[in-house]
Amino acid sequence: MSNFVVFDTSIFIDHLRTGRHQQRIAATTGLVRNSAVVLAELSRGASKPAEREFVERLALNHPILTPTENNWLESGRLLTKIHADEGLGPEKLRDLHFDVLIALTARSAGARLVTSNRADFELIASYRKLQLEIW
Repeated sequence: MSNFVVFDTSIFIDHLRTGRHQQRIAATTGLVRNSAVVLAELSRGASKPAEREFVERLALNHPILTPTENNWLESGRLLTKIHADEGLGPEKLRDLHFDVLIALTARSAGARLVTSNRADFELIASYRKLQLEIW
């Protein structure tokens, strides 16, 4: 297992809404790295001052992984393959695109990706080997 861990947006949303993952996040071993995509998704949905502060603290306290040019290009190819195999519509593919970028960026960094979005990330992992942990 990698020494790096990336939390998906779903973990932080669950944490902010319910505090559900607080103990597990605190007990996580490894160096936390943020995904720029996750921070963007969290910022987009942060409507309360406490939520915006949470995102700012994440950005300040942990290094940020940004999708590379290759991650972007691979995400398009991967979504084309998923579309052909699964027959997903344009809206679902659009929703899945950020998850693919998060997964590919974590994979490139050799990081373990922690998510509570089982369906989407297991689908992605069926196409690209990931260190995936589902909460």
